[in-house]
Amino acid sequence: MKMTTATQPTVGASHTVSRVFDAPRELVWKANTEGERMGQWLAPKGFTALVKSMDFRIGGVYHYAQISEDKSTYMWGKITYKEIHPIEKLVFIQSFSDENGGIGTHPMAPLWPKEMLSSNTFEDMGGNKTRMSVEWAPYNASPEEQAFFDGARDGITGGWNGSFDHLAAYLKSAQP
Repeated sequence: MKMTTATQPTVGASHTVSRVFDAPRELVWKANTEGERMGQWLAPKGFTALVKSMDFRIGGVYHYAQISEDKSTYMWGKITYKEIHPIEKLVFIQSFSDENGGIGTHPMAPLWPKEMLSSNTFEDMGGNKTRMSVEWAPYNASPEEQAFFDGARDGITGGWNGSFDHLAAYLKSAQP
């Protein structure tokens, strides 16, 4: 009988993008944990978001699409929650998917890692300001996928800054 050892997931070198928002931490948290609110901002510049389903619990899935302005491109994605620390931190696996929620590849970058470990933190800066940091790391990536990720750091920052612009606009509209 052959004995096998379970392999542990591998996590590659990470990249972090942060921004301070003019909003209380509780609101920034809700914007990251409530599907209707996430649908208002979680898309890069030039895209809008569509919420397909939301099950916010450990092991639950947020399934969404990012849609280009001309509606010619739908980039489906999913988030599977691993840790939830209310108003402080979220840890999840994020991946591109198909319309049915199966893990897929980036439609424009086939070497993009199929799974990303994301650790999002929410820091109260005082004065109704919150720093949100997104730390992304390839999860179970091949060496080629890690190399592609490493070469895409400027694009990652640009993409998150576009999403953060949408979040800032949403947070402004959601406050009295």
